[in-house]
Amino acid sequence: MSNHIIETQRLDFLFRSGQPILQQLSLQVPAGSIYGFLGPNGAGKTTTLRLILGLLKKQQGSVTLFGKELASNRIEILKRLGSLIEQPSLYLHLTGRENLEVFRLSYQCPKQRVNEVLDIVKLKDVANKKAKAYSLGMKQRLSIAIALLHDPELLILDEPTNGLDPSGIIETRELIKTLNREHGKTVMVSSHMLAEVEKMATHVGIINKGKLLFQGTLQDLQKLKSNQSAIEIEVSDTLKAKQVLNGHYAVKEVNGARMLVHFESREKMALMNRTLVQEGIDVYQMAMTQNDLENLFIQITSE
Repeated sequence: MSNHIIETQRLDFLFRSGQPILQQLSLQVPAGSIYGFLGPNGAGKTTTLRLILGLLKKQQGSVTLFGKELASNRIEILKRLGSLIEQPSLYLHLTGRENLEVFRLSYQCPKQRVNEVLDIVKLKDVANKKAKAYSLGMKQRLSIAIALLHDPELLILDEPTNGLDPSGIIETRELIKTLNREHGKTVMVSSHMLAEVEKMATHVGIINKGKLLFQGTLQDLQKLKSNQSAIEIEVSDTLKAKQVLNGHYAVKEVNGARMLVHFESREKMALMNRTLVQEGIDVYQMAMTQNDLENLFIQITSE
């Protein structure tokens, strides 16, 4: 039996206009993992999560959760997962506790479960405060508490740190890690922030323009980043600089006054600088690239 709690095979999804949103997407989310689903806005992350939850009807491919096909086992599967897609949906005129009580009755959970989830998301002290007075971070945690009421095995969160201030981001990140390590939840979390995912994920999938560019463990990703380090160079004449460097150095991208060149060693970096200056090209800046999502996409797609 597969150890993957979520598995999609060659998922395709198109708008009515015929524009492809997902193309041959095959995801594998291991049981017990925090799976960071990375991609820029519009990459297809939310569409993928909606298909996994059955909120959109798949067009081609298959979706399997807990080893069972979603289409024929939807109710059974949904009982075993919790989700938060896009914005929190709360009754703002009710208190945090009252919001949980409404959903508790729907889920038919025992009464003590309300206090348990309030404790998990650290909202017990403000449980009797109206939800409209909550900060965005508190609303996110209350929505996660609602998703936890029926004690699901799998939690699917769509951009849970989007729009939060730094303290809210840290609180949400630590909550996700706690749910995974102390409560045994498998968590699939989408994000457009590479640095944030690296701080909590055990496994990563990277999507761009509907295609899966990378999938593996966090260690695999870090090894890839290490092997694909690049130097960012700002020069007076990028076209001339590219002609000078080509054949001796791997130029990854030219964009305006900026170039990305494969990093080999500090000595080669110094030699590159001297070569450009000797050819009459002004070098304004030369530095190792930040490990952000944009540069990682460039590195992966250039291979």
